[in-house]
This record gives sequence, structure tokens and C-alpha cells, in this order.
Amino acid sequence: MAMAYSAKGDRVSALSGERRSDEELAIPRGIMLDDFIHEPRIAYFSMEIALRNEIPTYSGGLGVLAGDTVRSAADLVLPLVAVSLVSRAGYFRQAIDAQGRQVEQAAVWEPRKWAKPLDAKIAVNIEGRAVWIGAWLYVLDGYLGGRQPVLLLDTDLDENQPEDREITHYLYGGDDVYRFKQEIVLGIGGVRLLQALGFRIRQYHMNEGHSALLGLELLRRYAYPPGDLRPGELPYDLPRVRALCNFTTHTPVEAGHDRFSYALAQRMLGTTVELATLKHLAGEDSLNMTRLALNLSEYVNGVAKRHAEISNTMFPGYRVHAVTNGVPPFTWTSEPFRKLYDHYLPSWCHEPEQLVRVDCCIPDDAIWDAHLQAKQTLIEQVRARTGVALQPEVPILGFARRMTAYKRPDLLFADLERLKAVARQHAFQIVLAGKAHPHDEGGKRLIEQLHAQARALEGVVPVVYLPDYDMDIAQALVAGVDLWLNTPLRPFEASGTSGMKAAFNGVPNLSVLDGWWVEGCIEGVTGWAIGNAVGADDGDARALYDKLEQVVLPLYYGYSGDPGGWIKVMKGAISKNASYFNSHRMMRRYATEAYIR
Repeated sequence: MAMAYSAKGDRVSALSGERRSDEELAIPRGIMLDDFIHEPRIAYFSMEIALRNEIPTYSGGLGVLAGDTVRSAADLVLPLVAVSLVSRAGYFRQAIDAQGRQVEQAAVWEPRKWAKPLDAKIAVNIEGRAVWIGAWLYVLDGYLGGRQPVLLLDTDLDENQPEDREITHYLYGGDDVYRFKQEIVLGIGGVRLLQALGFRIRQYHMNEGHSALLGLELLRRYAYPPGDLRPGELPYDLPRVRALCNFTTHTPVEAGHDRFSYALAQRMLGTTVELATLKHLAGEDSLNMTRLALNLSEYVNGVAKRHAEISNTMFPGYRVHAVTNGVPPFTWTSEPFRKLYDHYLPSWCHEPEQLVRVDCCIPDDAIWDAHLQAKQTLIEQVRARTGVALQPEVPILGFARRMTAYKRPDLLFADLERLKAVARQHAFQIVLAGKAHPHDEGGKRLIEQLHAQARALEGVVPVVYLPDYDMDIAQALVAGVDLWLNTPLRPFEASGTSGMKAAFNGVPNLSVLDGWWVEGCIEGVTGWAIGNAVGADDGDARALYDKLEQVVLPLYYGYSGDPGGWIKVMKGAISKNASYFNSHRMMRRYATEAYIR
């Protein structure tokens, strides 16, 4: 029988959730929680997770990576259980008005259509009252038959006060108070619910610092009896907690690390953990969630080699390993390339390192034909969504990221006259996509500016902006464009995975040397660099135009003196980048370096 815990962590009787027949649920018949609790698992905590387009529980790269992590775990049959929030109101749907301004629309979804309600509830203490938490079970199916459970925590329960029922509604919504309540539910509530449901957890993996409060729940669980303490000693078995925890940090931007005042923390948490202990673990001035996670984790990693170096500088005294991100092969490879790889390299989807043989195993014309099929799919999607007819014989440049200042979506448009001059020599088309956070006014202005710049380029460079960027649009873009752009300010790109997705589809990158591209760029072999790794940012626009005009577009059109040169680079992107920058390799490293120790 499933058990539950009171707000103080005491075991109480389980509360049964409302039962529904399989016919009423959009989940596979026969899936039961018991299928997943027979062996110890890694508990993977993430504030957001991209499960599918119809479930808007993600905002961007962090959530997509979390979903991709679970997909690779399913393909590799690694015992994982993911924990996130149900986010019933989702993130938001994006529309663009006539002036090119972002308009946010509700993205409400119904969990019952996709997940199964579980028969246990637990409570956490928030502001001195019990807040009850239930969960939905979503089962993520891997390509090779593996399955992974995902628990979506939900406070929209009859037992709760109206304001508490909304804690798990809005992804990244509200103020610091709302966000801290969400992090209590995710971290403390997630640990309690796993135990109530009967999961045996061998390790906890915090995907960014949002879930760091799970360490406080573990400290409470492993508290020393008061009589066993020596003067000045923390009242908890800190080494035991650290041995259970792993932490992946994702941002080299100081402002990207959650901080909360201790006044707020004490008001919300009460006596869950003494203030002196909190300050010892999370910093004297404020509760720094990243610092808390660092101090409670035995294994810490950044998401690229460069990012790990920066993190070691940001957090001296901690050892931050480097496990460069990757993407799952099946998910982000278009159907034409899946069929191509299945024919020539049948084991590629389980062992993507087999793609290193693409150079010698797959004919050039087969690569090009697969690309043209993917390109036509994108062209049809663009026409259906915008009414714009792109030309299949003209190269398409793609850029799709979260729209915010440090990602510099406007770099390509820094000098419109120079861009027009390049286009008059070698025609090209541009497809853009991306959302700005509703509170990021600068990001929203960038979207408006991009539309104004697109209008200024009419008649010379076709520019299309696809609204409501999601996983389906991303898959079509990374496969259908001819060249992938990424132009962040150095060193603020922790990793980036969109260019890795492009590589699985034979699409070369033209990108700033930051994040993963520092490792992935072999000039003229896998793609091209914009500037250099330590160059001044103010020279990047000129470097971008020069590379397009003098190297990239002449090679595409065959004016470079190397008529097969473009397909060589396509093959280089697959064999040198896709074969390595995949989440199967990432998960195997997590398993051997973090989980098994």
C-alpha cells in the first residue's frame, strides 16, 4: 500500500486518488506504478521538462534537455524516475501581432488526458500550514522499448486553500514568494512523495538549483540524535547526504542563480532546518540555491568544458566536472535521415558513435537527397504557418533560440546594407523562431526589432519568423535549414544543444565559439566559427558577414573550386559531431562517473 507523510514528515495513511478506467486515460493500457518500483532508481529533479508538444511543461533549453535526458535513459534502460511540476497552466503560447510584437496566450492543459493520477498524497509545511501534494504518472516511451516514469507534482487538491492550489499552475510565474513555494514543493515534496510511493532511490540528481531544497529534506531524514553531537558540529549526517546527491549547473550568468532572502525562507520553511545551518550551506547574505546544491552534492558538473572552467572560477573551492550536453539520436533526427542511417548503419540509434563511419559508408547523393526531403518538409511548414513560399534551391539560414539579449538574435541584422550586399552576390533565405520570457522586456523588443528588420530586407532577403516555437517547429527547423546559426555573447552560452540537433541531420553550424561549439567546431570540416574563442564581441558581425560572403555561400553554390565540398561538411557534421554530442554518451558518463560510486 502506498504511504504518505504529514507536513512534519511523519508517516500517515495513504489517501486514495480518484480512479479512472484505462479508456479514460491517454496512457498505455496496463501501465502501473509497480512496474517501476522493483529496483533502485536515480531520481532526476527538474523544474521543467519537455515531454511532448501537447504538454507545455517547459519553457526552453533546460526543459528540453531534461526531456532528452529521460529519453536517453529510456533508450539505454537506465533506471531513472523524473520529478517535476505539473504546470497545469503551462508556459505560454506565442502569437505575433501586426507590428511584430509578442502576444502571450494561455497554454492550459489537462493532465488526465496524458497521465495517470497516483494513489498517494503527502504534505509539506509552508508558512505554518500543511500544503498537500499529489502526483500524476506520465510514462515516457523510449525508441528501443524502454520506459521511464515521470512524476508531475500537483497541489491543485481539494485539501488545499485556493492560493496553495495554484502553486503548481504556472511555470516560472509570479514573484519570489511564488517561486520559493514551487521550489519547496519540488524539492521537499518530491523526496517525500517518492518515498510514499515506494521508490527506492540510490542517487538524487538536481538539474539546476531549483530543486536544491531536496537536500534539506535529506538532512532532516539523516539528523543525528541530539546527544551524539560535539560542540559546533552540524546536527546532520552531511557526508551521507552528499553521497546521495549530484548537481548539474547550467548557467554562467550570475543573475541566473536563484536567491531568496532568509526572512522569506524562514517564513516559508519554519523550523525545517535551522537558520545557522542554512547560512552555513547556502551563504551568509541570502539563500543561494546554487550554493546550497554545491554544498550538498558529492558530484557537480557543468554542461560543456568551457562552462565547467567558468563555473570553477565562479565557485572557487568546488570541483566542477565537465559533461558536455547531447541530444537523443532518434528524437531529433528527421525521418529521411533515420531511414538513411537505418539502411547503412543499423545500430546507430543505440550506438550513435557508429555515425563516425558516415564519411565512408553513405554516398553523397543519398545524404543530399535526405536533406532535400527534410528541407521540403520545412518549406511546407513555413507556407502552412505563414503563407511565405521559400525557394528549395536557395540556402536557408536558421536561428531559433530563447529571445534574450545575450543570445544576440539580432547580430545577423547588425548591418542591413552589408547583409543585402552579401545576398546580391549569393542569395539566401532566413527562418527565425523563439519566445521571450513574458517579463523580459528586452527580449520582447528584440522580437519586434527582428520583424522591423525583416520588413527592411523585403525584396532582397526573404525573412520568416515562425511564431510559437515548440518541439515540432524545432525538429523541422534543425533538419530543414541548410546552415544553423548561433551567436551568443561570450562566455554566456553554457552549452546549447540546437546545433547538435542540426548535426544529426547533416546541417553544419556557423556559430560563435562558446558553449559546446568550442569542442565541436573543426573549421571547414563540421562547420565554421564566427570570430575566435577570445575575440572581441564587437567584431562578430563583420566576421559573420565575411564568413558568409567569402566561404560558406560560395561553397554551397559550388563556386569554391570544390564541387563536393558542401556535402563533405555535411558528412563532417554527422561523423564528427552527431557521433559524439548525443545524450546517450552523456548518460553513459553520468552513469559511470556520478551514479556508480
